[in-house]
Amino acid sequence: MSDIATSIHVCVTCRLPGEAAEPMSERAGARLYEALRQVQGRRADQVEFLPVTLLPVECLSVCKRPCTIGFSAAGKWTYVYGDFAPDDSTANAILDAAALYAAAPDGLIPWKQRPDALKKGVVARIPPFPAKPLTDLPEAAE
Repeated sequence: MSDIATSIHVCVTCRLPGEAAEPMSERAGARLYEALRQVQGRRADQVEFLPVTLLPVECLSVCKRPCTIGFSAAGKWTYVYGDFAPDDSTANAILDAAALYAAAPDGLIPWKQRPDALKKGVVARIPPFPAKPLTDLPEAAE
């Protein structure tokens, strides 16, 4: 497992179609953040628990695909995912994927290993900073 700190950015301003803008605390993104906090707290005493930092963010600019989260760590690829339900089942899947992300030296999570909730929701995969220039064009990745 990598010693690099892993962060999960959670867009707390995401809202589902037809959902009221106010109060902010009742938006789907805020509810997903709270579900992640609660599930993470329940997992804290498990041997396989991986500590990650949950970071509420104001907007990830993926408004057409709520709820949205991102995984990041220094020197690793950053992932942005969308289309999440704000519930405990989703929170568990996100935390499971965060463990895979943390364990991967480059942050790349093979598609077949991702929890189902994260197989279809990829919005972006962003290279680590500073990005290394390619000398040859790679095959397209899912």
